[in-house]
Amino acid sequence: MPKPVSVRAGQVEFLKVNTERWDWRDAYQWLLALSWPRFVAFIATVYICINVVFAALYSVGENCIAYLKPGSFVDAFFFSVQTLATVGYGHMYPQTLYGHILTTVEIMFGMFGLAVMTGLIFVRFSRPTARIRFSKSIVIGPFNGRPALMVRIANLRQRSLVEAEFRIMFSRDEPILEDESYRHFYALKLAFDHFIAFPAALTLRHIIDEQSPLRGATPESLEKSRATFVVSVVGVETVIPAAVQAQQDYTWHDVRFGERFVDIYGELEQGKLTVDYGRIHDTEPVTPSHSTLDVGR
Repeated sequence: MPKPVSVRAGQVEFLKVNTERWDWRDAYQWLLALSWPRFVAFIATVYICINVVFAALYSVGENCIAYLKPGSFVDAFFFSVQTLATVGYGHMYPQTLYGHILTTVEIMFGMFGLAVMTGLIFVRFSRPTARIRFSKSIVIGPFNGRPALMVRIANLRQRSLVEAEFRIMFSRDEPILEDESYRHFYALKLAFDHFIAFPAALTLRHIIDEQSPLRGATPESLEKSRATFVVSVVGVETVIPAAVQAQQDYTWHDVRFGERFVDIYGELEQGKLTVDYGRIHDTEPVTPSHSTLDVGR
């Protein structure tokens, strides 16, 4: 039986069983998904391994390379490095048919590897990404006299994200006729879910009214139903026009009742606003003078 395939979506890990574990066509996506340190380490390991293999082949060929010291693996390794990079300093050179064939094969490896590396590095540098920061928590507090679920997001780019769309997916366990615990998914209706330009930071709001699946929610009910939230942002990067996406998932642990986000905007002069990114995550308790929170009504 094949080993399970691990796929992580936010804080949840899925183990796929009875499925194909690897396909050679997945190697491209795997390499692009690696972090830069892991990508560099992988390429360096492959590069060293290739040169070690060819150095061993040069070493077993008797006098196949001129001026190669017999039994010197170090000289063979660095000759392989020069040949793979098509540098050819000229001090050592193939002098037998075996040596010519081996250097020809290695040069072909080098040309092919250089083409692949150039393509991978270009794609990794040119691939647009959304630099979005999400608040560490979700708050449920009053807004304009009504309870609302709120989450703050900020655009870290130096340019606006255009045609931005926002979504919040809420899920929890609920009983059905055939099962005591069945997972339900809800797309929460937002006060606004589309922005023509998203330059800085904003707060997404879902009003908890009679039609809201969060009506009557309490910290205890969210914990009992294993409630989760997924916030998604999709927009268009303007420098290289392409769609980018970012998302953040939250559990019931991350929901704060009776709080609201602090104000992060300030006005310098007409047409100029300051945005304090250092307070993106900051919240404050809602005082009775502002409103009362009654989610269950």
